[in-house]
Amino acid sequence: MSESAPGEPSALPAWLEPVRRAAREITPEELTRFVPPEDAEAREGAVLMLFGEGPAGPDLLLTERAHDMRSHPGQVSFPGGSSDLEDPGPEATALREAQEETGLDPAGVDVFATLPRLWLPPSNFAVTPVLGWWHTASRVSVVDPREVHTVLRVPIDELLDPQHRVTVRHPSGWRGPAFLIGDDKDLILWGFTAGIISRLFDFLGWTREWDEDVMRDLPDHMLVATREPGAAPPPSARFDERGGR
Repeated sequence: MSESAPGEPSALPAWLEPVRRAAREITPEELTRFVPPEDAEAREGAVLMLFGEGPAGPDLLLTERAHDMRSHPGQVSFPGGSSDLEDPGPEATALREAQEETGLDPAGVDVFATLPRLWLPPSNFAVTPVLGWWHTASRVSVVDPREVHTVLRVPIDELLDPQHRVTVRHPSGWRGPAFLIGDDKDLILWGFTAGIISRLFDFLGWTREWDEDVMRDLPDHMLVATREPGAAPPPSARFDERGGR
């Protein structure tokens, strides 16, 4: 990668250019069936979809929620959360939250695009996925174990591997795409985050054919706060328990 002058954005690697183009073209409806209604006074939030180049090639930064949280324990998601009044925009929110959760140095990240705002009806959040290029990787780890159990750099090639793709089944009857991640592939990435990744990969033409009939039930420790009969699963851990931050 060519070096940039001080203060200038770093050049994107060639493999990320299609992602930049896709962010300009993709519609909210191609990412989710939930978009903010025009008359909705939704709370604003953002997540950081951070692309880097790790030891195993291109990857994404993800976090696993603490296992003893009173809602959605163990759920895997992008760093992110609700916007503060001091945040000038979703980019600032996403970078601030990522720094608070993982110790990420925002100076090593270039924001190169945003995806359309997506609506989470259960918590009435309008969430903007912010796309970042991690041109200068910094050390990341759990900052507060009361909130985050693990910080993960998940290779994109592993996410695309058909052997790591499953359909997850919630007791409510809801089903959706999921990924098996972690060293032992024993973590389930599902819900809002998995949906964004899956549909963006589809839009990019990166998805490899996988067997959607391979079904996994969510483990019990992920269902502590979602056992009500007929309740729909929460699409994002980051915008329920922590929505008031």
